[in-house]
Amino acid sequence: MGLDELSLSDLDAVRLMLHGESVIDWHRLELYDHEAVDRFLRVNEFDPDDEDEMLRLDELRDEAVDYLTRVFQFDIPFHVAEEATPRDLFIIASHDGQYQRWACMVLKVMHIIHHLAGREVMTSLPVADDQVFRATELKVIQIVEELRAAGYPITEFEWSRKPKDSLITKLMAKRSTQAAKVYDKLRFRLTVRAYEDLIPTLAVLTRQLIPFNYVVPGESVNKLIPLDQTVAAHARMAALRDKLQAEPAGEESGGPAPYNEFSSPNYRIINFVVDLPLRLDAIVPKDYRVPPELGHVVFVLAEFQLADKRTAMRNEQGENSHERYKARQHDQVLVRLTRGVSEETPG
Repeated sequence: MGLDELSLSDLDAVRLMLHGESVIDWHRLELYDHEAVDRFLRVNEFDPDDEDEMLRLDELRDEAVDYLTRVFQFDIPFHVAEEATPRDLFIIASHDGQYQRWACMVLKVMHIIHHLAGREVMTSLPVADDQVFRATELKVIQIVEELRAAGYPITEFEWSRKPKDSLITKLMAKRSTQAAKVYDKLRFRLTVRAYEDLIPTLAVLTRQLIPFNYVVPGESVNKLIPLDQTVAAHARMAALRDKLQAEPAGEESGGPAPYNEFSSPNYRIINFVVDLPLRLDAIVPKDYRVPPELGHVVFVLAEFQLADKRTAMRNEQGENSHERYKARQHDQVLVRLTRGVSEETPG
């Protein structure tokens, strides 16, 4: 897939990933037909052909309408609250009309309720983190390898889990020592053939693997793509961009990016965090029964990094290298550990 094949939905999704925005701030979707809706549902681990999973969407819609009615006293139109199918809500939210803003409102609350349920399930599962991480790795590996087999220019692909020693060091170096703030316990790194392949690869990832709606807001780092300039320089993409209703929040980078004091100023990368949906049947025994109101999906935080081959090579040279990064991090930990302790003081 090249730049000429990107849709308005693709461009929106890539912008969100690069800028670290939140779909809760969006005013409309760009899913104009059931084919686009079904693709979006599948990447969120909902099967459009499964009656039970479509019934789950109905239940989420009912909860969302109830919340909006009770808490904010909104009078949700009957067409949005009951008459339209959940799949149709996505299309209504993508077209101008009297119900568009209502559909957006309901879908936002459905999104949050579903996420909360998936998180609640994770706290009660009789499985170890290792099993969850392995199932997530297998899911990502399978899809990335399918993309490579289909000819997408992913030249290198690697994944890793942060070892315990590295977790301790990172938390000792960070100003915040909350383990929940470490998003890269599970990391996937993709290298594409050329700079021009970055945007198309991000777009296809949102179609096949990464739900843009679960990119963690405020955790994206974009040191590679000046998106607005790239769009403006490409006639078809510029035409799509002109159709967008809302401008990106903040500057080109989407506001202040997460600051990593140990990275070299010349280090170039695209980095974002996703709460990846994972089907329960991939990790729990067949006889394990989850309360139906909690759904069939859990969420696993994972970090994704993307660069072109030339940039990736530069990132491993001199002050950019991982070895220098770790050395700067270790130096900071030593300072924090030994502050106020003289060489003569035991311990």
